[in-house]
Amino acid sequence: MLASIPLPHPIDSRAGRALLRRATPADAEGIIALLADDPISASRGDQASDADRPAYLSALDDILASVENDLLVVEFDGAIVGTLQLTSIPGMARQGARRLLVEAVRVRSDLRSSGIGSAVMRWVSDDAAPALGAAMVQLTSDAARTDAHRFYERLGYVGSHVGFKYRVPQS
Repeated sequence: MLASIPLPHPIDSRAGRALLRRATPADAEGIIALLADDPISASRGDQASDADRPAYLSALDDILASVENDLLVVEFDGAIVGTLQLTSIPGMARQGARRLLVEAVRVRSDLRSSGIGSAVMRWVSDDAAPALGAAMVQLTSDAARTDAHRFYERLGYVGSHVGFKYRVPQS
């Protein structure tokens, strides 16, 4: 858990007021459903199957136990409607700059374009990053997510790098 970030935090959107807070193990089903609600994630295997539940729960436990990670959820009308993972990365480059990595940003499909995602990402840059002493907020986005790219660019993010991934063979 990233203890210094200011949570919980109210989120105002066109859909109404929501609450951004740290995830708990009780939020697992809602988070898994958000991953499955995303076509790209679903195509990679995030399909909310019962067989995968232990892996998700183990990952959630690992994230919540880490002092350099946090998993957040957006709660609206009693339901989990958004999530994101934050990782604080100390670095040597840029005169020892700390980076705040944002991953797995999801908003429930029927609430996309409601302002929830924009409010959450503004909170990341305006509140979370300064609280952690981060000099930079960075994220990656699948090349196929052109709508997401436009969304991040509207918020001031710059597509400055090309990312590479190597899939480790599983035995």
